[in-house]
Amino acid sequence: MSSAVKVGGQAVIEGVMMRQSDRLAVAVRKPDREIFLHQETLRTAGQSYPFLKLPVLRGMVAFVEALTLGTRVLTISANQAFEEEEEELTGWQLTFSVIIAMALGISLFFFLPTVLVRLLAESFTAHPVLLNLLEGGIRIGIFISYVLVISRFKDIQRVFEYHGAEHKAIACYEAQEDLTVANARKFSALHPRCGTSFLLLVMAISILLFSFFGWPGLLQRLLLRLSLLPLVAGLAYEVIQLAGRHRFFCYLTAPGLWLQRLTTREPDDRQIEVALRAIQSVLPDANDKV
Repeated sequence: MSSAVKVGGQAVIEGVMMRQSDRLAVAVRKPDREIFLHQETLRTAGQSYPFLKLPVLRGMVAFVEALTLGTRVLTISANQAFEEEEEELTGWQLTFSVIIAMALGISLFFFLPTVLVRLLAESFTAHPVLLNLLEGGIRIGIFISYVLVISRFKDIQRVFEYHGAEHKAIACYEAQEDLTVANARKFSALHPRCGTSFLLLVMAISILLFSFFGWPGLLQRLLLRLSLLPLVAGLAYEVIQLAGRHRFFCYLTAPGLWLQRLTTREPDDRQIEVALRAIQSVLPDANDKV
């Protein structure tokens, strides 16, 4: 098996999503303990517009696609994991949930930090760079606190276990070993190309980038941060990709690996089996059986 094909994934409700190029698979453990498998072929923006595969631009596109695709696969997994419920999530319910989640995310991670720094700045005079550093530090602190709080919930702990299973399955594949539960189990639940590391890099890079724009008014600051988010995501994406190929860049993602200790848990064999089923389904040359 060749490890030249790059695979990415995401933990979902009682399962794992895996993606390789335009192939996508979602494997979910149903209440009857059977594994449900959803497969589809994607049409990416990069396929339609090749210039979007250029460095930084490809990261911006990947960021937007991950948001939309991630929401959709979460719905697929929820409807399978809770199939005993009489009603499934509808498109309108999903859209409303996403709008609420985005509004809360913007308020918590963008509006609240800049407002807190504004209140602090009224009591002393500081250089704009220092204010941006303070704002970024508060944002990272809020993010870590948020992860710590949600990690106390049992359902989230299950997602974190599937997150670990996803990483183990990908690491097993990248090591060119047979895709079996026994082989995958020996690998770490941490992985340098992880969404957790990506989010932390986004926050770190945003501190540097936002500092170039000084410290304008509150509304201007908020609009500026939101408008620059795709660029920040594109830059963070390139660092993550380099970390997967060069040891030097691994040092830049080390804090993300530390944070993954909060967002991953050691999975059981049945969870690893689900992750392996998903990754097998997106590899054109994967014929190993779990």
